[in-house]
Amino acid sequence: MAMLVLSGCTLTNSTQYHQETLAAIQASEANLTNQYENLNLQLSNQSDYIESLEDQVHDLEQQLNTFKQETLEEVRKKPEPVVIPAPAPVAQTPSHGIILGEVESVTIDSIKQTFDARVDTGAATSSLNAVDIEQFERNGKNWVRFHLSDGDRELNDTNWIEAPIIRFVKIRQSTTEDVERRAVVELWVKLGTIHEKAQFTLADRSQMSHPVLLGREFIRDIAMVDVSKKYIHTEVPKK
Repeated sequence: MAMLVLSGCTLTNSTQYHQETLAAIQASEANLTNQYENLNLQLSNQSDYIESLEDQVHDLEQQLNTFKQETLEEVRKKPEPVVIPAPAPVAQTPSHGIILGEVESVTIDSIKQTFDARVDTGAATSSLNAVDIEQFERNGKNWVRFHLSDGDRELNDTNWIEAPIIRFVKIRQSTTEDVERRAVVELWVKLGTIHEKAQFTLADRSQMSHPVLLGREFIRDIAMVDVSKKYIHTEVPKK
C-alpha cells in the first residue's frame, strides 16, 4: 500500500512538472512573438515618420525652386522656355491578383468615412490613429469606443467607433523603457474591390503621415503592393 501511494505521488509530481514546463515554454514563445511584433511596428512607425519628413523636404524644395524661378524671370524680363517632359513609361500591371499602391484610401464601414492608409508589408499588424479612447463593458465583454483622427475632420458623437476588444498587445517605445498596453479591435473596411474584416491596434499615429496603417495580415493572399504607385484604387486627394 505504501509503495502504491509513493508511486501515485511520483506520477502526480511528474505531471505537474510537465504542465509547468509546457506553460513556461508557451509564455516564453508568446513573449518572443510579442517582442518581434513590437520591433516590426517600431520599424514601420520610423519608416512612416521618415516619409513624413521627406514630404516636408520635398515641399520646401518646390517652394525654393518656385522662388528661384520667379526671381530669374524678374531679372531677365522675359519668360523661360517651357520644357515639356517626355511621358514616363507606364509599367505593366500583373494580370494576377490585386495591386495596391503604397498609399490608398480605405473606408471604415461603422462610420462610413474614408481615410488615407499607408500600405506597409514590413508591419505585421494594422493600426489606427485612435484618440478619445474609452473602455467599457457590454454583455460581460470588454469593449472600446474611440475616434479615428486624421487631424482635419471634426470629431463628434456621429463618428464614434465602438468595437469589442479582441486582445491587448504590449508595445515598448523606442525612446524609453516604458511599455504601453494597447487594445486590438476588429473592423470591416473597404479598399477598392476589397471588403474584409481586419484587426487594428489602437495607436498614437499623430506624428505619422497617414492615420491608418495596413500591414501584412490585411493584404496576405489578397493583394500585392507596388511601392512606386499611390492611390491605384482611389482618386488622388486634392490639397
